[in-house]
Amino acid sequence: MALPSVAPYPMPTARDLPANRVDWTVDPARAVLLVHDLQNYFLSAFDTSAPPVTELLAHTSRLRRWAGGAGVPVVYTAQPGGQSAAERGLQQDFWGPGLPADPRAAAIAEEVSPGPGDTVLTKWKYSGFVRTDLLERLRAQGRDQLVITGIYAHIGVMMTACDAWMQDVQAFVVGDAVADFSAEDHTMALRWAAGKCAVVTTTAAVIEASRPAGVTPGRVRASPVRL
Repeated sequence: MALPSVAPYPMPTARDLPANRVDWTVDPARAVLLVHDLQNYFLSAFDTSAPPVTELLAHTSRLRRWAGGAGVPVVYTAQPGGQSAAERGLQQDFWGPGLPADPRAAAIAEEVSPGPGDTVLTKWKYSGFVRTDLLERLRAQGRDQLVITGIYAHIGVMMTACDAWMQDVQAFVVGDAVADFSAEDHTMALRWAAGKCAVVTTTAAVIEASRPAGVTPGRVRASPVRL
C-alpha cells in the first residue's frame, strides 16, 4: 500500500500527446492554474534528479511565472500529514496511512512553492473538488477554466479534470507538467482525459495560445490575482 518506486522515464513532448476531441483555448481572464499535490512526500517516489521530475518542476515553475504575469490565480492542493483512519476513509484501504506527520514531507516542493498571493487548499480525496471549496472559489471569481499540473496523472490529476468537466469547468491537463507511476500510466491518463473530459496540452502551448497577438513574453505584465 506504500507508494511505488518510480523509475525515470521521458516526459512526453507535443508530438506524443493524444488528439483532443475539443478545441478549447486557455483564456487568462477565465483560467486558474492548479498545482496538484506537488508535495515532497509524493515526489519521494521518484528520482528527483531525473525525468520526468526535472521537467515536471521546471514546467510547473514556468507556468507559475506565466500565471503571475497574466493575472491568473494560482491554487495548490496539498494533503495533510498524520491523518486519522476516519479522515483517510477508503484511501486507507488502498494506500495505507498516507503522509506522515512530518512538515517536510507535507511541504510543497521548494521549486514551485506558493507565493504570498497564492491559495493552498487542504485536499482529502483524489479530486481537488471533494471536501474543498475549489468550485466556490472558481465561481466567486467568475472563472470556468482549470489548468492542471502535478501528480499523479492517472489518479488525482485525472479525477480532478473529470470533476471539473462535471461542473462545466473546462479542464486543461498540461501533459508535460504532470507525472505518474510509469510512462504507461502517464500515457493512459492523457489519452483518457483527452477523450473524455479535458484538453491535453503542453506548457508552451498554454503560454503561447493565451498571449495577446503582438505581445512578446517580455511585455506581458499584470498583477497577480488572489483567489
